[in-house]
Formats: sequence, C-alpha cells, structure tokens
Amino acid sequence: MVELGVNIDHVATLRQARRTYEPDPVWAAIESELGGADAITIHLREDRRHINDRDLQVLSETVQCKLNLEMSIVPEIVEIAAAAEPDQATLVPERRQEVTTEGGLDLNRQTDRVASAVQKLKNKGVFVAAFLDPDEAQITLARQLGFDAVELHTGAFANALPKEAAKQLTRLEQGGKWVRDGGMRLHAGHGLNYRNVAQIARIDGMKELNIGHAIVSRSIFVGIREAVREMKSIISP
Repeated sequence: MVELGVNIDHVATLRQARRTYEPDPVWAAIESELGGADAITIHLREDRRHINDRDLQVLSETVQCKLNLEMSIVPEIVEIAAAAEPDQATLVPERRQEVTTEGGLDLNRQTDRVASAVQKLKNKGVFVAAFLDPDEAQITLARQLGFDAVELHTGAFANALPKEAAKQLTRLEQGGKWVRDGGMRLHAGHGLNYRNVAQIARIDGMKELNIGHAIVSRSIFVGIREAVREMKSIISP
C-alpha cells in the first residue's frame, strides 16, 4: 500500500493572508488523519511564510500518524528539527523568492553540511529523506551520505504536456530503480493531483506520496477529510 502524506502548508498560507488564527493547520491535521492520512507533512521555512514554530510544536504533540518535516539545512532549522524530533525529516532546497520548491536538492553543494544535518537528525532517531530529481549521481550520493529515503521530485512530470509527461514518467521509474537498488525507501511528490497521481503511485516500489496543494484546493468544495479520502482511494485502490 502506498502511504499518503498530506501537506498542510497551504492551510497556514491562508491563515497568514489575514495574520489571524484561522484556519488552524492543527485542525487540518486532525481532519486529514480522520480522512486516512498516513503522514502529515509541513515545511518550516526560514521566512516562516506559512508554518511557524508554534505550529511545529503543537503538531509534534498532537499528530497521531507520522509527522514529516520538510526543511532546509540552515543551522537554525536543523537545530529546531533536532529538538522537535519529528518522525521524518525531508531535506529540501529553499530560496526566499520562490513560490514553492522548484527542484531537487543538489547534494554536491555543501556536502559536509548535508552530512552533518543528516547525522544530527539520525542521532535523534529521525528518519531522513532527500528531495531529489531523478538523477543517478544525486541518488548515489544520497545513499553515501546516509539518507534513509529519497523523495523524487515529480514537478517536471506534473507540469509537462502529454508527450513530454511520458518521458518524465520514464525518468521517474528509472530514478525509483536507483533508489531501490541503493537500499533506500522510495517517496515522491510535487505537483501531484487527482488526475496524474495514479501513474506515480504505480511506480515499482513506491512507498509514500506527499501531496498538498491539490488536496487543500479540493477541500474547499468537499472538506479536507473527504478530499484526503478521495486521494487515498486513487493511490491505494
């Protein structure tokens, strides 16, 4: 069965649009769990544009399924993550000006800092994943650096026209093989929605999909509990 991680960042984005206390991402996490979420995913960014430190603290205390913290390797964030001890940490690239994560982490840059962050988190018992493009050299380096899992960046597939999407799917399938051959757990995410997710869920050895924007968007019409149920029924029929 493919697990579903529900990213609730955009619930916090809506809250921050008015600088108020609602909608509360903690309630979104509860509703997602009631809908069958296997994990709750949040991204604590340097600029705190959506999820903030209090959200992380309260969610760490209340989430009953797996809590997956997306994070950069900035020392402040690494220290916060190590103290919070989420079930899983996914290391991602982060640029202040981007609207959302635009590509996979480049492990060749600041390799020593990446290795240090991975070790610090693993010393706390945190399962650590790397958010990567389906690139063999990057996936091989992830194994060497001690990552437990690789989350393949599916943005190029999700944004492609049909002919190009087929090529991108092949790339992701090959990337999945490299991840599995390296003894790491296979995850995927970014840009996945109710129309395209089934193809990614069927990749051999896929264990976890992290999806946020599509689920939060759908929840406007049916509620987040039902939106999660609908996504679960597609990825694990």
